[in-house]
Amino acid sequence: MTSAKFLFPKRFDEFIYLPLNNKYFLLQGKSDALTHVFNLLLFVVQLLSVSFFIYLLLTEVGYGTDEKPWLLYIQICAIYFVFIGIKIFIEKIIGNVFNMEGLINQYLYQKLTYRNYIAIFLLFCNILLMYTLGANQTILLFILSLAVAFNGIGLILSYKNFRNILVPQILYFILYLCALEIAPYVILYKAVT
Repeated sequence: MTSAKFLFPKRFDEFIYLPLNNKYFLLQGKSDALTHVFNLLLFVVQLLSVSFFIYLLLTEVGYGTDEKPWLLYIQICAIYFVFIGIKIFIEKIIGNVFNMEGLINQYLYQKLTYRNYIAIFLLFCNILLMYTLGANQTILLFILSLAVAFNGIGLILSYKNFRNILVPQILYFILYLCALEIAPYVILYKAVT
């Protein structure tokens, strides 16, 4: 996160004010910015922060209390990276098949940006849980529910930005939501439980 702030100070400042205004997307979202170094640096923060929060959650419910906790953390990082990578890959394929690469890239960029923002929130929560409050199940579930709510708000804001395209194609949009936004998490939940 420090590297992103040091290398791209103006972009980072606009990113921090994302909940207050939409200036970040208006200024930075014009090109194919999904693979921009700034986004990749924040994705690393997302990968590490979300994985650590999942690690805390799993250890609190009694999973992974073996002698090598770092191995569980590395496994969570790898699974999270593969999961997000497969989702992005499938969405890019769909955009390519339907000749909507630009639209899909903008949508993925917005979704990644909101999730990077949530990861920074989780990073601060992880620091508080590790060094001051201590992790207990109630606090972890509260933070998880906040993160899920923030993710939902980010998705709603993204869909709001694309409403002119989505409203005429509402059936396809509902199919998209079921197939690519909800189903992967249900499958992942079933696989974990």
